[in-house]
Amino acid sequence: MIKQESELKKLALISVSDKTKIKDFANSLIKNGYQIIATGNTAKLLAENQINVTEISSITGFPEIFDGRVKTLHPKIFGGILFRRDNESDIKQASDNHINAIDIVCVNLYPFVKTVSNPKSTLDEIIENIDIGGPSLVRASAKNYKFVSILTNPDQYDSFIEELNSGTVSLETRKRLAVEAYSHTANYDTHIANYLENKFSIPQSHIRINEPLKKSLRYGENPHQNAGIFGNFDEYFSVFHGKEISYNNILDLVAAVELCEELGETSCTIIKHNNPAGAAIGKKPFEAYIRALKCDPVSSFGGIVAFNKQVDIETASELNKIFLEIVCAPSFSDGALELLKKKKDRRLVIQRKSVLSNGKIIRSIPGGILAQDVDSVSLNEDQLKVVTDKKPSKDELEDLKFAWKIAKHTKSNAIVYVKDKATLGVGAGQMSRIDSAKIAVMKAKEHGLDLTGSVAASDAFFPFADGLLEIIKCGAVSVIQPGGSVRDQEVIDAANQNKISMVFTGIRHFKH
Repeated sequence: MIKQESELKKLALISVSDKTKIKDFANSLIKNGYQIIATGNTAKLLAENQINVTEISSITGFPEIFDGRVKTLHPKIFGGILFRRDNESDIKQASDNHINAIDIVCVNLYPFVKTVSNPKSTLDEIIENIDIGGPSLVRASAKNYKFVSILTNPDQYDSFIEELNSGTVSLETRKRLAVEAYSHTANYDTHIANYLENKFSIPQSHIRINEPLKKSLRYGENPHQNAGIFGNFDEYFSVFHGKEISYNNILDLVAAVELCEELGETSCTIIKHNNPAGAAIGKKPFEAYIRALKCDPVSSFGGIVAFNKQVDIETASELNKIFLEIVCAPSFSDGALELLKKKKDRRLVIQRKSVLSNGKIIRSIPGGILAQDVDSVSLNEDQLKVVTDKKPSKDELEDLKFAWKIAKHTKSNAIVYVKDKATLGVGAGQMSRIDSAKIAVMKAKEHGLDLTGSVAASDAFFPFADGLLEIIKCGAVSVIQPGGSVRDQEVIDAANQNKISMVFTGIRHFKH
């Protein structure tokens, strides 16, 4: 039942939106001699479960008003939390004003993020889910951590009660809870500010990053580097088989899926060290994989493979022929799963939702961070400019657009050869563009691939004609590049002299 007044000195305040485990938590506090005070809905739930609870309004002498917008903002509540138990003046003022100490505060906040994520939510509903009193309670409690324990997450309840049952809650525990509390409110405010900034089209003034640690990883890029996953990676990917996924695995997985999504149709991508070892489109996943693998079967060993269609048993049989770190797809047939799971260490991953976004790419630098928009610009065919006497055929144009997408996802300097919507050679990450062109040709020849009749994409303009001539030498018949060099005419003249076609996009795709 709900009690109307408080006579006990040991008070615990509970006000939670997430009511997971709250009944057991409240009962445990009562067993330790605490009287529970609570806000409306929390008090109602506890009372309905025969847990003695004092309605907060009976402490404040003031009702909840404005549909619950104001209920805890009162000196008897905040005074009970904030007064210093070792300060004579504070103690006297608390006594003079009939303020009882509140030593345990359990608060979590209105579900703002959940409300925003619901496409049916109106702006008014979203605004009403901006908590005011809750964050104030959390911050006040954390500020007075010397005397007050603040809990903001049901995951904290069991260990806290275990310690309380032992007779006392240590200062170290209260310090840890205080830090977690401020992280909780900081994350909450980050989501609110980001949402309103976007909703009201306010120019961005800050980069706000506040994501919880989801999982510690074995190590980072190298064994001597600590690493972890922060945020909600599992909303996008489900790793359901194989050994623990690593830092490098995650980087390559995202790269593979991003490219696969952008290629569309029925495609397969193979990524190694964040670069495409192969990519292709096929009539079905099996064909797409076979064609992608041909580009560089040596580098594909130990790679990450992504599909944008279900993996069937035919494809799974082929995948099992070489060592692969990860196979990712939107789904797997039962037969494919049975076969693929026979390799215990290889990770199998389901892509849950699209990874393509218009967000920010963020990198740390001394003293701050660099931030830029995601390279999400689409190639508008109407803006393509054929700059040579010869025009690409319809099939060549399709291959050029395909090659352009691959180049976008390849480390600069990038040169990519394509034929029939499959990569034949990839030159990536070189200090000079001509070296990338040579490496791509070398890799194609190494695997017995004929570049005659292929097309090539360059992620940035050719500063001189030599890079283009290297491409022409191997048999390519058409090239796509941004253009924009002071020597564009020299490059165009070289293309015309060798009777190939060339298209300018006006878009550069550096990737560092």
